[in-house]
Amino acid sequence: MTIDTVTDVFEEHRPVLLGVAYRMLGRVADAEDVVQEAWLRWSGADRGDVREPRGYLVRITTRLAIDRLRQIKARNEAYVGPWLPEPYVTDFGDVVPDTAERAVLADSVSLAVLVVMESLSPLERAVFVLREAFGYPYADIAALLDREEPAVRQLAGRARRHVEERRPRYEVDPAQRRDFTERFLAAAAEGDLGALMSLLAPDVRLVGDSGGKSKAPVRIIETADKVGRFLIGAARKGVPDMSFRAVELNGGPAVVVLSGDEVVTVFQVDIADGRIQSVYLLSNPDKLQSLSA
Repeated sequence: MTIDTVTDVFEEHRPVLLGVAYRMLGRVADAEDVVQEAWLRWSGADRGDVREPRGYLVRITTRLAIDRLRQIKARNEAYVGPWLPEPYVTDFGDVVPDTAERAVLADSVSLAVLVVMESLSPLERAVFVLREAFGYPYADIAALLDREEPAVRQLAGRARRHVEERRPRYEVDPAQRRDFTERFLAAAAEGDLGALMSLLAPDVRLVGDSGGKSKAPVRIIETADKVGRFLIGAARKGVPDMSFRAVELNGGPAVVVLSGDEVVTVFQVDIADGRIQSVYLLSNPDKLQSLSA
């Protein structure tokens, strides 16, 4: 391969590699580091025996992500307060035209699923991502991970059961989520507790992630009354020169809160049975850098 061809092949598969790495790690910066390391290995490798570049690159990326995930799990043991993944801008555009496939990809990168996946082992998470998000056959996953196929099937089954048992139930209809997000923002911004309460499920949960580096609840807040009053109080305090920006994050509509040009908070809601079941509030500045760029 010429240098141009080597680069072109890698860039063709970069979105898939980044998608695998982010779902494995939950942080954009870590995912980008892994993909960059995969590029270095690809560009310096003897590619004479490489028959299928995509499989080769996914194999490198997955193994690097497993190693990085083990480091992250040790680092997260000292994390202050609830943990949420770093927000990930998702815009499948014309790359994924099929509605069913788009729904699967959006679900696999949702905050609810990524939070549950944190409790999987690195190998379980790798198998879950490759199988559930990208549809790899068990035999191919076994080859990618140098494992026997029966062992991979066992890992996949265990990971799937774990995720299904623990993840919150929610609707993925983008139009409905967008409508609720807009009404939620309007009620909170206007300080209308009644309107806000009408949107919240009785057992709604608010998960705030500040990492101890900004103002956010260090424990999960539960029940509509407590969540509603917290949000109204936070809205009244506000931030200087506050503005909002709508964006698609982690497969669904979200709102970015800015103070001038600085991103200070991101929030997203999950819907089920016509009510908001979960509110995610992310204000850790380390996790907002990619949205400020």
